[in-house]
Amino acid sequence: MRGFTISDFLTMLAAVQWTATLVVLALAFGAPLALLLARMCTGRSWIARLVATGILQLVQGVPVLGLLMFFYFGMPVFLGIQVPALVSVGAAFTIFTAAFLGEIWRGGIQAVHVAQAEAAACLGLTRWQTFRYVVAPQAFRIALPATVGFLVQLIKNTSLASVVGFVELARAGQLASAATFQPLLSYACVAAIYFALCFPLTLWSRSLEDKLNGAR
Repeated sequence: MRGFTISDFLTMLAAVQWTATLVVLALAFGAPLALLLARMCTGRSWIARLVATGILQLVQGVPVLGLLMFFYFGMPVFLGIQVPALVSVGAAFTIFTAAFLGEIWRGGIQAVHVAQAEAAACLGLTRWQTFRYVVAPQAFRIALPATVGFLVQLIKNTSLASVVGFVELARAGQLASAATFQPLLSYACVAAIYFALCFPLTLWSRSLEDKLNGAR
């Protein structure tokens, strides 16, 4: 047993890089999937809409902890090999990001008035050109504040990766607590670091919501 020292706090700060790694992986792989799901939900094919809606409802109805458990313990069972924790945790957060960003972006696309697409069609633009140059810029403007708000939730939800032993910020706090027997101080430091990461993004989200007000 020992006391809480500055080295414990520095270890927590160092663990932020793994929190950031999870966020980057989730966005890098989840954002393209989210855009695909959003396009499927807003497309003309009822089959694509049904499939995309089913995926969104399924993933949104399952806790993030359930996704983590499934990929961490289930992937070795289905693949027959031991999967690194970063891969399984990254896969869980990728699916989580794809579902929730897909829903946000679907709302942004559907918020663009149909007359915009009709006007583009009258000008001879293809469906892809209409989406690329007319619908997507307006949908991005509408959905950007909510997207930044989701990023805040994603950063905080990465703390759940600690339950499968992945050493990110929350897990580093657990280890410091176990070593020093000072859980209040250890988790207060963890909370302060999360606050320092999320509060600027929250302010940015509110600022964007005021600047990019889709109703104006």
